[in-house]
Amino acid sequence: MITAAPARTPEKAITPLPLARWQEHWRQAIRDPAELLGLLGLTPSALGVSAEALAQFPLRVPHSFVSRMRHGDASDPLLRQVLPVDAEMRIVPGFSFDAVGDGPAKKATGVIQKYRGRALLVTTGSCAIHCRYCFRRHFDYAGENAARNAWEDAVAAIAADPGIDEVILSGGDPLSLATPKLAELTAALHDIPYIRRLRIHSRLPVVLPQRVDDELLQWLESLPWPVAFVIHANHANEFDAEVDVALSRLRDSGAQLLNQAVLLRGVNDDLDALAALSERSFAAGVLPYYLHQLDRVQGVAHFEVSDEQALALHAGLMARLSGYLVPKLVRELPGDSSKRPL
Repeated sequence: MITAAPARTPEKAITPLPLARWQEHWRQAIRDPAELLGLLGLTPSALGVSAEALAQFPLRVPHSFVSRMRHGDASDPLLRQVLPVDAEMRIVPGFSFDAVGDGPAKKATGVIQKYRGRALLVTTGSCAIHCRYCFRRHFDYAGENAARNAWEDAVAAIAADPGIDEVILSGGDPLSLATPKLAELTAALHDIPYIRRLRIHSRLPVVLPQRVDDELLQWLESLPWPVAFVIHANHANEFDAEVDVALSRLRDSGAQLLNQAVLLRGVNDDLDALAALSERSFAAGVLPYYLHQLDRVQGVAHFEVSDEQALALHAGLMARLSGYLVPKLVRELPGDSSKRPL
C-alpha cells in the first residue's frame, strides 16, 4: 500500500516560483523525483519511483504545475501524470514503440500526413512537461525535426501538395520554440495560397501559463489564417487563476480554444472527474473536443482503461451534461482515415 508522509502545514504550501519570463520558469522545471516528492511531503520508495523509467524518459515538470498538486496525496491525479514508476518498464503485448503509425505517415522530414487535407509538423522535440503516457515518448525527434534548414524541406513538402488546406503545429510542443522561430515558420507558410487554417496543439498554456506573453499574442494576432488552438488538460485541477488568464488572452487574440484529454486510469477514469473537467474547461472558455483512449505505446499500459469502462463513462457524461460539454470519445489507429469513434 502506498503511504504518504505527514501533510505539510498550510503556511508552507507550495507556490509557483516568482519569476518574470517564461524562459526562466522553463529552466527552473523540476527534474529530480526526490525533489518533486519532497515538495509534496512524499517519499520515492512509497510510490515505486523507477530510476530505469527516469533514464528512459526523463522527468520534467514546471513549478506552476506542481503548485496545483495536493500536498501529501500519493494518488494526486496531476502527480500521477508525471512521476516515473516501475510499471513503465513492463513489456506488455499489444503495446508498441509507434502506436499511432507516425513512421508510415511521414511525408518529409518532420511532416506527418495521416488524414486528407491536413499536414502535421513536428516542430520540436521539447516539452515543458514530460507526460508519462506520451505516445511519442520513443519518437526519433533528432531525425524528424521540421525546423531543420529553416523549415525549408517541410514547407516545400506542403507547398507541393495543393490538397493540404490545414497545417497542424505539434511536437513535442510548438510553444517550446521562441516566438521568433514560430514567426519564421508562419512567414514561410504565408505564400502557400491553399492553406486555409492553422492549428496549434500545445500543453504550455496549462502547464506553463507564463508562456502566453505579449510577444506570442502579437504573433497570433498577425496570422493571416483562422487559428484553432488545442490545449491539453486531463483533470479539472490543472486549471487555476493563472491558466484562466492565459486562456483568456489566447481567446482575445482571436484563436478558437479546444481541449483534448486522454482517458487515464488513476487520473480521470471517474464520471465526476470527467464531468468536472468539461465544466471547468468550458468555464475557462475552452470547448471540450476529444477524449482519447490511450495510445498503446510501450511503457504506458498501467494507464489503460478498458473500452467497456470508457463507453460507460462517456454515456454517463452524455446523460449528465449538455451536449456541447461532452467530448468525442475516440481512438487513433494506424492507417485509419480519421480518429475512430468508440
